[in-house]
Amino acid sequence: MFYHRIDDWDDAYANGANIPQGERWPNAWVEPARSFRERLEAEGRARLDVSYGDAARNKLDLFMPEGTPKGLVVFVHGGFWLRLDKSFWSHLAAGPLAHGHAVAMPSYTLCPDIRISGIVTEVGRAVEKAASMVEGPIRLTGHSAGGHLVTRMISATSPLPDAVRARIVNTVSISGVHDLRPLMATKMNEGLTIDAAEARAESPALLEPMQGARLACWVGAAERSEFVRQNALLANAWTGLGATTLVMEEPDRHHFDVIDGLADPNHALTQTLLTG
Repeated sequence: MFYHRIDDWDDAYANGANIPQGERWPNAWVEPARSFRERLEAEGRARLDVSYGDAARNKLDLFMPEGTPKGLVVFVHGGFWLRLDKSFWSHLAAGPLAHGHAVAMPSYTLCPDIRISGIVTEVGRAVEKAASMVEGPIRLTGHSAGGHLVTRMISATSPLPDAVRARIVNTVSISGVHDLRPLMATKMNEGLTIDAAEARAESPALLEPMQGARLACWVGAAERSEFVRQNALLANAWTGLGATTLVMEEPDRHHFDVIDGLADPNHALTQTLLTG
């Protein structure tokens, strides 16, 4: 038995510095994503830079399976709401595509040009736009900050219209940050500008799930302890509020390679996403 207190919140959320050869990312994703995107475009199965709003980064890429889609997967990227865009992740569509699901990947405006609450609104518009392009059930997944954003889509205060919410059958948050309050103590908050009111309004762990929510919280067992804690936190809270939840700590995975399973049609991460 021991007490636990975090004094260095910057280190608690620092991934690259605490992963062997962590400096390889995000550049390690660039080439596989580009090659995948170019191949799908050559096959006529990619619609790139589809506008879903007026802002410069309000664009999504839509990858189509062979034949009529069974449904839609939306992947929302991470980067602590401060960095990156849709172009780093295209190859992660391979798993769902192989099972016949279309995959949409949006970019969104980054902080400090917008608040996190504004990003939530933008992602809602991106999901709504993708839903208008592909029929059938919707599955949401996102990594890190993207995990926060997709779980906001299935909270009771989701920005999505009722007709789109009704189509969401499963959500997988991968290494999601579900409680924003600790980030107020990090240097990142100079760009994020989270205050107590926004943390309360935009933290899924402090909100109720929408009716019928089905959620898997997936994290690498080798991740920083804060991500493991944040992963379990949301599932724990929402189980008590009537959601159907699952917690998975994938062995030998860290914050950057935990998403790799989405590129594999047979990986448990892809299989978990496509159930429900």
